[in-house]
Amino acid sequence: MEEEKDFLDDGDATVIEFTDEDGTKFYYEEEMIIPVGDEQYALLVGLHGDEEHEAGCGCGCEDGDEDVIIAKIVKNEDGEEEYVEPTDEEFERVQKAYDALVDEAAED
Repeated sequence: MEEEKDFLDDGDATVIEFTDEDGTKFYYEEEMIIPVGDEQYALLVGLHGDEEHEAGCGCGCEDGDEDVIIAKIVKNEDGEEEYVEPTDEEFERVQKAYDALVDEAAED
């Protein structure tokens, strides 16, 4: 698919590919890294083509919401970065850290 190629060829963006249990691929752009203690989390924003937006597509576009997720960045056994779902407790810590970053930026 040409559009997927466009996503992956963007030299300035870090694009992450996820594949669900049905083999469907989803692409997210790494918007920012949120450090929490010694761990790092990524704020990922969904990349969608126009044809993917339809009633019930599930990305939130019909509500005007963006498709945004938080992923924990871990090293796998090969030393490469992987993005995994954080626990509820980790998510709460990331949310607090993100809110603090937003508050700090608003003060500047």
